Amino acid sequence: MSNTANIGTPLPGRVDQTLEPLRVKWGWIVALGVVFLIAGLVALGSVVMATVASVAVVGAMMLVSGIAEIVNAFGVKTWGKFFLWALLGALYVVAGLVTFQNPLLAATVLTLMLAVALIVSGGLRIVLAMQMTEGTPWVWVALSGVITVLVGGMILAQWPVSSLFVLGIFLGIDLVFAGVGWIGMGLALKRRT
Repeated sequence: MSNTANIGTPLPGRVDQTLEPLRVKWGWIVALGVVFLIAGLVALGSVVMATVASVAVVGAMMLVSGIAEIVNAFGVKTWGKFFLWALLGALYVVAGLVTFQNPLLAATVLTLMLAVALIVSGGLRIVLAMQMTEGTPWVWVALSGVITVLVGGMILAQWPVSSLFVLGIFLGIDLVFAGVGWIGMGLALKRRT
């Protein structure tokens, strides 16, 4: 058998070369996880400030996207398409500026969109589960759909008051899980060194 057959598969007892750069940095990966975990706990401790921070990030992304759309418009050859790209970019820029000027309004709109998206997504999962065959895990798909609809409904039932804390809670939970994931990855890499 030739040596080329084993290029993609690690041999027993051989250190996998693709993970070697990460194994050397396992401490930094754990440190990154700790930072994420702490940031998530801080966000969960002050969900209103975390909501404002998440809205600011969305506003910054909208501004950058809008500027990119406007710059891209100048590369379009026809006037109709140029106008459409420039208008789209201008709308993004205006929405980004409004987000910075009135973060409470932006949080209210984003929370409403999140609640509706959760309800629709959960409903689609329930419909999908009903169409699945008996041998598939349709119960788990249906259960996840029901939970998603319930979460969306709870957010919507408390809207617009929920706008003050929902985005911050989601950000905090995401940061905590990301932190735990990075810590777990770093410690797993350490064990393999």
